[in-house]
Amino acid sequence: MSHSGLGKSTLVNTLFKSQVSRRSAGWARDEKIPKTVEIKSVSHVIEEGGVKMKLTVVDTPGFGDQINNDNCWEPISKYINEQYEKFLKEEVNITRKKRIPDTRVHCCIYFISPTGHSLRQLDTEFMKRLSHSVNIIPVIAKADTMTIEERQEFKQRVRKELEMSGIEFYPQKEFDEDMEDKSDNDKIREAMPFAVVGSDKEYQVNGKRVLGRKTAWGIVEVENPNHCEFAQLRDFLIRSHLQDLKEVTHNIHYETYRAKRLNENGGLHPISSNDTQESNL
Repeated sequence: MSHSGLGKSTLVNTLFKSQVSRRSAGWARDEKIPKTVEIKSVSHVIEEGGVKMKLTVVDTPGFGDQINNDNCWEPISKYINEQYEKFLKEEVNITRKKRIPDTRVHCCIYFISPTGHSLRQLDTEFMKRLSHSVNIIPVIAKADTMTIEERQEFKQRVRKELEMSGIEFYPQKEFDEDMEDKSDNDKIREAMPFAVVGSDKEYQVNGKRVLGRKTAWGIVEVENPNHCEFAQLRDFLIRSHLQDLKEVTHNIHYETYRAKRLNENGGLHPISSNDTQESNL
């Protein structure tokens, strides 16, 4: 989630080592910016630790790119709720499948521009409105445009602004299950938002081929933790917290939606449905 020019597609493709974002979905580089926020999803199978997983990346071209960005988060909020609604309808279906197809959004990576100053009003407004319906993971994009000192100061400023706005990003403190969880997650929260760099180009560094970005000062190595926090973000998303992201989505965000809908309707009546959906991670 970001406005154009922050390297969102490149970073997502780097994260999952596949062409899963915008360009792979038939987008041309010279294509005009959509007049409104559009929702485009691309599914891909990735392998992690010998386990194959189906990942669906939902892209939002047009977000934040207009002159007037009032309510530009609404199509995204609507999309997230539509996926909860699909899941709910399957749950109350008399002839429901043993494994309900899951198209719910388990996390939203929000890209923050590396200004070094403060968050835009659009940033705080978006995260405030959606943090109660989806797991928000804020990242600072194009981190190589800042020095290490600037990066640390900006991270602290962003965390303070999020706290002052009452925005809780993932992993939320109230969902820590025990002291070990709290200790591990406190370290992660203190490191967030992760300052990241993406690249789909390889360079020779000390006799090894590495993913990186070439600058006037040398090569920024994407997977080198001394250069940026890409490796921490990837480990966090795909290894250490993948299951927890899914559980928080199901037990907290989806349950909140489900309770609201059942309360509105006085209980949903069982339905039969011919809709078929693919199972997504």
